[in-house]
Amino acid sequence: MDIASYIDSTPISRLQYLVIVLCGLVVLFDGLDTQVIGYLGPALSAEWNIPRAQLGPVFSASQVGLVVGLLVIGLLSDRIGRRISIIVSVALFAFFTLLTAFAQGINDLMIYRLLAGIGLGGAMPNALALTGEYCPKRLRATLVIIMFCGFSLGSILGGVIAATMLDTFGWRAVFLVGAILPMLLLPVLLMKLPESLQFLMLDHPQKAERINKAKLILNSINDELAAKVSLQVLTQPSAKVPITDLFTQNRTKGTIMLWLVFFMNLMVFYFLQSWLPTLFTDSGLSQQSAVLMSTLISVGGIVAGILSGPLMDRYNAYKVLAILYLGGTVFVAGIGLAAPAMLAIITFGAGFCVSGAQKSVNALAVIFYPTHVRSTGVGWALGIGRFGSILGPVLAGWLLSWGWTTASLLQLAAIPMLLAAVLIYMMGVTYGGSSEGGRL
Repeated sequence: MDIASYIDSTPISRLQYLVIVLCGLVVLFDGLDTQVIGYLGPALSAEWNIPRAQLGPVFSASQVGLVVGLLVIGLLSDRIGRRISIIVSVALFAFFTLLTAFAQGINDLMIYRLLAGIGLGGAMPNALALTGEYCPKRLRATLVIIMFCGFSLGSILGGVIAATMLDTFGWRAVFLVGAILPMLLLPVLLMKLPESLQFLMLDHPQKAERINKAKLILNSINDELAAKVSLQVLTQPSAKVPITDLFTQNRTKGTIMLWLVFFMNLMVFYFLQSWLPTLFTDSGLSQQSAVLMSTLISVGGIVAGILSGPLMDRYNAYKVLAILYLGGTVFVAGIGLAAPAMLAIITFGAGFCVSGAQKSVNALAVIFYPTHVRSTGVGWALGIGRFGSILGPVLAGWLLSWGWTTASLLQLAAIPMLLAAVLIYMMGVTYGGSSEGGRL
């Protein structure tokens, strides 16, 4: 049997759970370091006397780095492996987050966030790909989404750290914590994180050495069954430039539609994450209350992820996603119109749909692309989406400076969610309800 069939046919082992946990910790610290800048916006504005509307480029600096990391490291990892890509990425974002704590001005802050973003961008697609490749098909969407809930937990953790430490220790202490935690994870990754089995079995000049590594990993999963399996190198027809493989074997329409959906989903998600604390503060909430209220976006996303994964594994994945995007249309517009008593419920609903949909479409991308192009496919979908994450905060800053109200901004942000629902529905029609478009 091949590696994928082997993993599908065996119970989930301790090693597989370890991979899920370690990748979950990687995206947790990724989420903490990515999102924490939004929680610190009011404090930065006050300390350096920066108008609120000028924070947009600061919020977007790490997103520019994320695009570089997603497109470059995601592309390289299909050549050099998931494991080393994850370790290097974590080291990068931990180091430059540490430097961020010592920034002396707005320019320092933007440069360090840009460079940290490269590591943040490289970690995410590889954590998604590695998790998917260690999960059996029957539970793949569920376990990938549960792992990716670490990103929302990181965002919540960043909000809690900011809310509890900001007034007493200042914003620099928050960045210090965001750097130290992933640094503590690095030695664990070096000792315990295995390489992808599917990646090891792709044709390579060092295939004998890679097969031996694969046998050791198989023994850790199920030594009795591993002894009965004959390993064979998988010869995948692969282009010299991996990105061209995203547009072969009936993947062209799916790739384009995924890119558009990622763009719109991340544009709305990062607009909410970056600006809600500031908008809530301007509307009269205390700084601490505004930060804690904003974490409901992430809380809602975690709840949605727990529910949407099993639904995607059992039913039509595209219909599940389309419903989430339609709900996001309603709830995002509703934040700006909600009465104070309903604000927490509406914000939770927006997080349930917007953040929950992003987790679900990540899982869809992992399933959609085959092994030899999986990190490239996920990385480029997220990379294209990051252009939306850059545009969202900056556009909001411009519109605020032109006098737009909170309600009008949020009503405008609801439109991309509606367009994403239409695109996901069209993708479901194109691929006949199958999430494995790359294998049709």
